[in-house]
This record gives sequence, C-alpha cells and structure tokens, in this order.
Amino acid sequence: MSDAFRVRPFREGDETEVAALWLRVFPDARAANAPREDIRRKLAIQPDLFLVGDLGGVVVGTVMAGYDGHRGWIYRLAVATECRGRGFAREFMTEAEAQLRKVGCPKINLQVRGGNREVVSFYEELGFAVEDRVSMGKRLI
Repeated sequence: MSDAFRVRPFREGDETEVAALWLRVFPDARAANAPREDIRRKLAIQPDLFLVGDLGGVVVGTVMAGYDGHRGWIYRLAVATECRGRGFAREFMTEAEAQLRKVGCPKINLQVRGGNREVVSFYEELGFAVEDRVSMGKRLI
C-alpha cells in the first residue's frame, strides 16, 4: 500500500472530488441518489462518520457510516477504479468499523445490489455474511 494513502474525515473542500468519484464509481445510481444531495444530508447527521481516502492530496475513495443506536450501516464505499486492488477498501472498512465500535455499535448492516457477486465476496472476506432478509424501502423525497 502507498504511504501517501490515508483515511481521513470528509472536509468541505472535498465535495467536488467526491461527487465526481461517485458518478464514476456508481454510474447506474438512481437520480434520487444525487451525490451533492447525499453529501449535504450526511454532513447534517454524523459528519464524523463520513470518511475519504486521500492519495497524495487527491480523493480516491469514500465510505459513509451511520449508527442509529441499534445498528450501524455502511454506505457509499467507493474506490476509484485505477486505485483498486491496493487494499484501500479494506482500510476504509477497518476505520469505519473502529469508529462504529467507539460509539457502541453492536452490529453493522450493509446492502449490495443483487447480482454484484464481486462486492459480496469482498464483504464476505471481511467477515460479513449474507442474511436471509428482505430489503424494503420507501422514498420520502
């Protein structure tokens, strides 16, 4: 891994780079998940759980975590395509888990799009397991 890579909290000046990264990494994201709106909402709630990966001053990845007092959640784990395979996603998850442990989180949940076997395998390597659940959602905005 590069010594120049570090996971740090999101800073206001990161918005443009993060939004561009998400558009590249999640090209099939729904319009309801507009990057700048997601950033704004995350900064309003638990902004300390919004992390970016900085490689030589460039944002090359992100992860957002949340804790509602019952379960922790992981969202928007993203690593720039050209930076994959270097362990950065693992570093994000290590730091996100550490932050969630600090606030007393007993369990982390996350969602992966159906059929995304590569990502499921990644999380399984980190100790996550596919659970027999039905994921349901309702748009409020």
